[in-house]
Amino acid sequence: MAIGDIIVGIDIGTSKVSTVVGEVNNFNQIETICSTSYKCNGLKKGKIISEEEISLSIAKTIKDAEDEANIRINSAYITIPGKYVTIVQNSITKEIKDKYVGITLKDVQMAIMQVRDIEIPEDQTLIDIGIEQIMLDDGSVVTDPVGTLSSSFTVQAEVILGDKEYVKQITNIVKKAGLVVDGIVPIALAERNLILDTNELHDNVMLLDIGAGNTEIGVFDNNSFIYTNTIPLGGDSITNDIALVLNISEEEAEKLKRQYGLALKSFIDNDNEIMLNTCRDESRNKVIKSSELIEIIEARIEEIFALVNKDITSQNLKQRINNVILTGQGITNISKSDVAGKIALNIPVKTSTGRAISMVRPEFRTSYALVRYIAARPFAKTVSSSIDTETKESTMKVILNRIKDFFYS
Repeated sequence: MAIGDIIVGIDIGTSKVSTVVGEVNNFNQIETICSTSYKCNGLKKGKIISEEEISLSIAKTIKDAEDEANIRINSAYITIPGKYVTIVQNSITKEIKDKYVGITLKDVQMAIMQVRDIEIPEDQTLIDIGIEQIMLDDGSVVTDPVGTLSSSFTVQAEVILGDKEYVKQITNIVKKAGLVVDGIVPIALAERNLILDTNELHDNVMLLDIGAGNTEIGVFDNNSFIYTNTIPLGGDSITNDIALVLNISEEEAEKLKRQYGLALKSFIDNDNEIMLNTCRDESRNKVIKSSELIEIIEARIEEIFALVNKDITSQNLKQRINNVILTGQGITNISKSDVAGKIALNIPVKTSTGRAISMVRPEFRTSYALVRYIAARPFAKTVSSSIDTETKESTMKVILNRIKDFFYS
């Protein structure tokens, strides 16, 4: 990345679209220029149900960002749910013509281009390359081999594929909003460096982002991104259960979930009475015990963790996971969720304590994490989104802008 690069990241969630515009400052850190969001119900259980609604929501967040930052945004990076992602491990060894000249940046970029040369199924398309490690001919592992005297080096990488139909659909949606796509990144991969702390980045961990409508799974084996998927349940599922079982409004159900949020009935200190104000069962207000409410919450959280457990077990990944890190607006306000997770998964579970996470409001964490991920891409020629600093420029420039090469070429 270069100082002054401006990166636009858009996360399309179940309940909203969030956009973050960040700039690389003099310390090679991301400085947020603006953050905008707008409600959106065009995505349900990880599936696009309304292209028009998503496109309008994207356009609204972009317009608000442009007005706030006094720029015109022509392109952006987008997240993709794990259910549409396949990860293929690959490696390439590149010979150096003259070991005494040293490895050049061009050598590394060419190796990265070669490592993506795999057989791709017809229903999938290349969306990203993740560098696991670079090893020199003497077996030593380096972060940056440029300038090193070596006769060869090996790049180990993850070739990340996306569902071709979903990628086509989301690209068209973004185009309708007046933008071109700079790149598409799996949610869990984008969030990794924001959600995990320093020790967790070098551990075998599973990141669980429990959002409003979905739970994103990301499994990391040290530096390797080895698996991702989406479970179509989240915080809204808990709210819907409360509303359905108690026969109250969604609004009151959400309020009660936040006020009495507890994942396990066994941790109740005082079984208080709760008056339901919107209950349709009776003409007068109905009173329940807090234990009745928490029992509903517990049942759904237990199901979410059970489905996660089933998924990672079927993929033969469970035995490789040392720790589980919880994040997401759908779960972090429910006390003892980590304990419930540990019981269900039989793996240590903790709520994320990554230092950077506290700097960002919860609704912008994924889009901010996306911007950080793009800014940190190694050996990329450019990562900046297409930005016009003069907002009066013709909108035709959006159409004329090329999609920048996301794969280092």
